[in-house]
Amino acid sequence: MPSLTEWKVPSAFQPRAGDYGFDLDKALSSVVGLHSIIPPGAFSAETLGTERAGNGVLIDDGLVLTIGYLITEAESVWLHLGDGRVVEGHALGFDFESGFGLVQALGRPGIEPLPLGSSAATKVGDRVVIGGAGGRTRSVASHIVAKQEFAGYWEYLLDEAIFTHPAHPNWGGTGMISAKGELIGIGSLQLERVRDNKSEHVNMIVPIDLLKPVLDDLQKFGRVNRPARPWLGMYTTEIDNRVVIVGVAGRGPAARAELKTGDVILGIDGEKITGQNQFYRKLWSLGPAGVDVPLTVHHEGVTFDVTLGSTDRAKLLKAPRLH
Repeated sequence: MPSLTEWKVPSAFQPRAGDYGFDLDKALSSVVGLHSIIPPGAFSAETLGTERAGNGVLIDDGLVLTIGYLITEAESVWLHLGDGRVVEGHALGFDFESGFGLVQALGRPGIEPLPLGSSAATKVGDRVVIGGAGGRTRSVASHIVAKQEFAGYWEYLLDEAIFTHPAHPNWGGTGMISAKGELIGIGSLQLERVRDNKSEHVNMIVPIDLLKPVLDDLQKFGRVNRPARPWLGMYTTEIDNRVVIVGVAGRGPAARAELKTGDVILGIDGEKITGQNQFYRKLWSLGPAGVDVPLTVHHEGVTFDVTLGSTDRAKLLKAPRLH
């Protein structure tokens, strides 16, 4: 396959070593390229593909932190190091709530881990580096432009995500590095926002503080040792204070209940729903995966009640292969 680092960030957006009070090149050497292969029959293959590429950050001896969608159901993972070496990796686990994924290198990377910092200590306006695999020419000198709630269409919610600008063009699994040279977040998405009547792209970063309470569990069990949240298998968006279904996952509870794209979720368990964040919080408050979820739905002029039997989405995924 072609090298994961043939492209370059425009020079105007690259970080310059003299602008930071830490060894920038050493810190960026901890960021590696990540390439995973997913079997065609995997549950996530239809939406995320069977070949995924992005970044990861070495945080311990052989332990690489990335964004989970890059390694979900991966049957093989390869880590591309800055000196051209390629090391096989093993997908250890994935935390659905934060979105973090962990990979164990099966060889010795021979690079130093990046220390973890505090994402809570950051503030809007802070200067950061969004590090991609390949050093300064594949990294972006950026700033934190917002810290706020974020809801994703795939039944995902962060109380306080971090948003940065300029955006990294290869954002998946990038490392957000603080002014102290510490890892304070992992890149998840690129989004568009309007500022001063102009559109601009920003990165959504998952804060590193969400990793600290779950890291041991992910290493030991491959998932967090707590009851799974109920999952309905629907993709939604918020339009004019309404939660609208924009897709339905095959084999999920919403598909079994024959909910359709375009249906509007008006209520859950008797509570009126006007926003995606409210919908998720109410859903998860009903109990763990397996709980029945009563919904009020509007479909093509007809309003009706339906109860979905929720599930643990992990049960639909292929488990990591053992070594």
